[in-house]
Parts: sequence; structure tokens; C-alpha cells
Amino acid sequence: MQAIILAAGMGRRLGELTKNNTKCMIEVNGVKLIDRMLSQLSRLELSRVVIVIGYEGEKLRQHIGHRYDDVLKIEYVVNPVYDKTNNIYSLALAKEQMQEDDTLLLESDLILSDNLLPMLVDSPHPNAALVAKYQTWMDGTMVTIDGDGNILNFVPKKAFRYEEADTYYKTVNVYKFSRQFSTDVYVPFLEAYSKALGLNEYYEQVLRIITLINNMGLKAIPVGPRDYWYEIDDVQDLDIAEAIFAQGDDRLKRFYGRFGGFWRFPQLLDYCYLVNPYYPSPRMMDEIRANFNTLLTEYPSGMRICSLIASKCFGVKRDYIIPGNGAAEFIKVLMEGAEGKVGLVYPTFEEYPNRLKESQREVFCPTNPDFRYDENDLIAYFSEHPVDTLLLINPDNPSGNFISREGVSKLLEWTRQRGMRFVLDESFVDFSHGYAHNSLFKNDVLEQNPHLIVVKSISKSFGIPGLRLGIMASSDSDVVSMVRQTVSIWNLNSFAEFFMQIYNKYEADYHRACEKFQEERDYLMRGLQQIPYLRVIPSEANYFLCEILPPYRSREWVSKMLCDFDILLKDCSTKMGFDGRQYVRIAVRNRRDNDMLLEALRKDLEKMQK
Repeated sequence: MQAIILAAGMGRRLGELTKNNTKCMIEVNGVKLIDRMLSQLSRLELSRVVIVIGYEGEKLRQHIGHRYDDVLKIEYVVNPVYDKTNNIYSLALAKEQMQEDDTLLLESDLILSDNLLPMLVDSPHPNAALVAKYQTWMDGTMVTIDGDGNILNFVPKKAFRYEEADTYYKTVNVYKFSRQFSTDVYVPFLEAYSKALGLNEYYEQVLRIITLINNMGLKAIPVGPRDYWYEIDDVQDLDIAEAIFAQGDDRLKRFYGRFGGFWRFPQLLDYCYLVNPYYPSPRMMDEIRANFNTLLTEYPSGMRICSLIASKCFGVKRDYIIPGNGAAEFIKVLMEGAEGKVGLVYPTFEEYPNRLKESQREVFCPTNPDFRYDENDLIAYFSEHPVDTLLLINPDNPSGNFISREGVSKLLEWTRQRGMRFVLDESFVDFSHGYAHNSLFKNDVLEQNPHLIVVKSISKSFGIPGLRLGIMASSDSDVVSMVRQTVSIWNLNSFAEFFMQIYNKYEADYHRACEKFQEERDYLMRGLQQIPYLRVIPSEANYFLCEILPPYRSREWVSKMLCDFDILLKDCSTKMGFDGRQYVRIAVRNRRDNDMLLEALRKDLEKMQK
């Protein structure tokens, strides 16, 4: 068997990265694509490797040099018109070589896990292609397959139908052709196709024609979700590939540094970011989808109308409420506009203290290992350490600590008597027991306490982080006016506005989701408590703070879970207030995901005990 690598293209979409080099000279985590591919090919029993070069081909040839002479016989074919042709011509230039041996055909802009090429080579099928179940990040040629793994059709971009996407597989652009197939079928069709339609086409179009008129027996070899591969066509592809193929702590850093966007990594199970797993309801999602075209192509309303809709949606007077581009928009405005000292509890959601000057922070740190505190602890501490504003996140993040409605009311009265501003973040309050009675997001409370500002992230409790929706309420007209003047007139997108418009129709579904969530939280807690190196701290939020016990340390364990199981968790050891102590935060997701997490933990435990 031989390998043919197509490496003549210019890679224009990679911009400066391919200004003076062909695509396969790009580095992923410090290793050039061509070096990784040749190293993988060197582990196979190949008679030779044929590389079709063109753009900056001499640089590629010089880079390879004689470094692989002891493990690979490398030959070159030159495409002199690489800038006027596509890969069908590059492959046609190697048609003689294709007919001399069984062939592995690869494109040079691929990065593959080490197990993929052996998977194809070891397949008993003489003609086969690696394929992956279609996912939203994939582009290019798709195939359909039957129950026996036969490729029935190649689906080009123009024929792609999103309503049929569940039936599609993406070609990995790695094929195995027998010498007989190349000689009797593929090369003759390649010649005829090129003669009829020209040289500015793609070699997979030939396979499409063959499947349409002949049952050629090309088998699909599906890769699994942890059989990593990526095709690098642009800088975003490169960024994603570097995250997928990073190792150890470097991989963790790359995912933490993304701050979301994990839908680009379908194999990843995100236990880091926090949302309601049971809302929106399917019916609500259907209504949003039915209005997608309008919402996408029409301007959203301005602040005045969005405030009116938020008032209707959440039952707070329009003069008191402001909808925002996530709670983060209000955090920025409130903290950067805060005067004097601000009372904080560490550990906390660090977006708040990060928006303050260090001199403004007055910090209370619970001394117990569970980071528990109540209203009396805060009153005692901040009586001795006076502040101008008291911030309370309730339930707290990441500890899950919760102060009852009565306790918060006591703090509300205490801060009023002291002439302090009281900022209450209720982003997780709907996850608490008795949640319907725990919120201060009510007209009468706001009216009686103009020093109170309530902030809530709708992303978390309502499960819509992609809409970037938050709300803030206060009866202090000066505060409300200041915030409205600070944020953009169009600070909401049309989808967020529409969500508020239709929410009340689905409010009963929301309450059912909150009840179901509490059952799921109890289920996950019982499962986590079975893992001896996790000390699980009870929580009233949609996450658990867990102490990591020996033999693990938190960063090591979180990195291991990501690399071994594609599960992303939050290492808390670097957060302010933990002082390097070994804690992690684990989100609560739906039953299917939670079972996957618990199964991964059991497997990890079994490995430890062997």
C-alpha cells in the first residue's frame, strides 16, 4: 500500500499564515501538519508516499528533506498550474501512481488522531472512506450510507438540505482505494470527468458520479466522537484544532480561555457553565424557530419598548425594570459606578470584584471549609468594617450558600438603617427550595427599599445563555436613569426581546422545569457522594462546590477529566478566597448528561483502584 497526499493548494482563506507557505506547513500546537501526517504514515507498512506539490512546493520539499528517509520513501509530483486548478487535477497528475498499488488518499490540511489511519488500513474492505456523523461545524462534501455501511451518494454543498442533516455523514477526506478499483473504475472516470467538465473541480465529484451509476462497494468507516480530526481551511479552524489536539493542562487553558462557544465542540460535555437543563420547553422552542426569519432580519425594539415588555414578562413596573445584554452589562455599570467601599463575600463570581478598584473591596471570607455564612455573619463583619454598598449573590457562586428570604429581609432592613446601597444578585434563586417566595424582585419590596438593586441573569435560570438576557430592577429613579443612559439603545437582540414577549405563555412550563431540576440536583448529589475523592457541599443553586481529596489535586483532576472523557469542569483553586485549596465546581445538567458524568467518574475510580 502507498499513500498519496494532495498538497498543491494555496490556502488563501488562511491569509498571512499561508502567504509564503502551503497549508500543510502550518503548525498546530508547535507541530507542522505535514510532519504530523508523515509521522503517522511512517507507522504503517507503506511502499511509498507520493506528495503532489504546487504552491510553495519547493519550500515544502526542502522542509521534508531527507528526515524521513529511514522510514518512508517519499516521491513528489508537481502541479505547475496550482493557481488555476482544483484538487481533481492534482490527483490526475498522480493517476499513474494510483494504478501501481493500493492507495491511501489524504488531503494535507487535515489533522488526525493517531488511531484513524490504522482504522482505515485495517478495515477488511478494499475501498473505504473515513466518515463522521454530520455536525454543525462541518462543511464540504457529505455522504449518505445504508445499514450495511455502503456509501449511497455524495452530497455536494449545493445539494445539502438541512432538513435531512440527520442522515448525513461528512467525509474526513481520507480514502482507501484498491489498485484494481483505481485502474478499472476511478482513473477512467477521472479522465472522462476532467475532459468533460474541466480541471477546476474536486476529486470527490468523480466518486459521486460513480456511486450514481455503479454500485462500486465503497464502504463508510464511521469515526467516533473521540476520534479527533479537523480540516484546517481558515484561522478559526486552526484555533479549534489547537484546542482539540492540545494535551494536559494546555488543553484546559485553551478551553477556559474561550469563555463559551462550546457548541463548536460537539463531543464536549460542559459542566463548567451554568444553565437550567429543562427550559425552554420544546413548545417554546418551536415558536421561536417559527419566527426565526423575522427575528433575524428585523431590528429589535429600543430600550423604552423592551422595558415595557420586560415589565409585562417579569411583573415589575416599567419605571423600575431594565432589560440588559446579560447580567454582565449591569455588573459593569454598577461596579464601575460604585462610590466608596463595596462589601463582598469571597469566594464569589469574580466579574463583580474585577470591575472594582482593589481599594474599594472590603472582603468577608467564611473560615469554615464549606464556605457557609448567614445574614448574622455579614452584619457582624460589615458592622466592624463599614461599606457604602453591600453585594450579596444569593445563592452564592461557587459555594451554593443560600440565605433565606427572612435572612435577606433582615439584611435589607439593616442596610437601609445604615444608609448603604444593597445590590442583590438573584441569578440562581429560582433553583432554591421554595424559590417562588425567595425573590425580592417585587414591586412592593422595591418601592419600600429604594436603596435596593436586584440583578438577575436570565441566561442561567431560564436556560438561554445564547440570547444574552438579564434584568435589573430598582425604585431609585436616579440609578435607573443612569443605567439606561449608559447602555446602548439597542442593547437587546430580537430573539431576546421575543423571548420576553412570549414567556408568559410558557410560564407554567418554567415552574415545572424548576421542580424537575431540584429532583435532578438531588440525583446528581447522591451520585457524586459515591466518589471517595469528592467531598460534596450541599447547594441551593444549579451546581455543587466539591473539595478534591487525595490523591488528586483540583487542577490535575479537571485536566484529566477533560483529556480522558471530554468533560469540562471548573477548577476553583485559583479563585480569590480559596487560597489554593482544592475545590471544583460541578454544574447540574439533565439526566442523560449527569449519567455520562457519573459513569466517567466511576471509570476513573476503577482505574485508580487497579
